[in-house]
Order: sequence, then structure tokens, then C-alpha cells
Amino acid sequence: MSNKHCNDGLDGRCRDADGEIRHKRGDTLVRTLRKEYGEEFAADFRSDTKLGTVLKETNSTSLSDYLKNKR
Repeated sequence: MSNKHCNDGLDGRCRDADGEIRHKRGDTLVRTLRKEYGEEFAADFRSDTKLGTVLKETNSTSLSDYLKNKR
């Protein structure tokens, strides 16, 4: 989908040079995440909403948690 500039592990997730899985920052915008997860990602939120706001308002602890428990 997108041009990742990172090392993919066996599970296809983006990893830092030391092998740790990269975490999305709280100031990442929903519009950016929609490029990776599809236009329906966080459909109840505006595209200029930050990930941290989405997580807080949905009582999610991380992006993975949000994706797992989304409505």
C-alpha cells in the first residue's frame, strides 16, 4: 500500500533497526492512518483528529487495542 522505509519482520509489521515493532505516535493524524488502514478507519472522527484523541475517546490503550476492539 504505502512505501515503508523500515525493516519488515516475518509478520509484515514495520520494525526499527533493533527489531522492535514501531509504535504510532499519538500526534499521528487520522488522515495518515486512513492511507494504511482504509477510509473507514475511525469513521466517527475528522481526518485532522490526532490518534491520541481517538484512543482517549474510545478508551483504547494503543492503536492495536483500538483496531481489535473497534465498533
